[in-house]
Amino acid sequence: MKRIALAVVLFVSMAAPSWAGVDECKAAYDVAFQSADFDFETALRECKPLAEQGNAVAQTRLGWMYRAGKSVPEDWVEAERWYRKAAEQGSAEAQIALGNMHYWCGGEIISLCASAAPVYPDYTEAVKWYRKAAEQGDSWGQIYLGRMYVAGQGVPQDYVLAHKWANLATAQKSFVTRERDLVAAKMTPAQIAEAQRLAREWKPKKE
Repeated sequence: MKRIALAVVLFVSMAAPSWAGVDECKAAYDVAFQSADFDFETALRECKPLAEQGNAVAQTRLGWMYRAGKSVPEDWVEAERWYRKAAEQGSAEAQIALGNMHYWCGGEIISLCASAAPVYPDYTEAVKWYRKAAEQGDSWGQIYLGRMYVAGQGVPQDYVLAHKWANLATAQKSFVTRERDLVAAKMTPAQIAEAQRLAREWKPKKE
């Protein structure tokens, strides 16, 4: 019995690293984000080693630093690389950030993009990452995915699915009610009923 218990403890400790330092990374990032001078040197020092070790929280924050050029050179390719590492681990925050990057600029020309550059969207890739976040139950993923269905960007225009995702998002973000109702104004009663059924039957998925 003792051997079994010890084996379980060892398995859990190997499967779920404690990531010492992640709280310091998050705290340093938050302090820098709220400061007047936007100094991310401490955040970079705390987060980069964790990101290199594979921590998704640190990878997401490092991705933002490269995206915005804070304490590192602005580099969309490097930002996309770090966001993708975290997104592939199931981080909804990183999935949305990656989706947003591809919404504004994606594909093979992402290296040409910067905040002042022309827009070269990759809506299909953006939808892919918004959907992953939405299916986990992330409200922003649901909002963005719903908007893609409204506009028919990266997916065929579909008011039923747009209403479904907006309806799910309202549970966490009440302001989405207006977006949902604007979509409903373009739908038949049967379509609204179908969207509501889909929302009721929906269950979050974990990657």
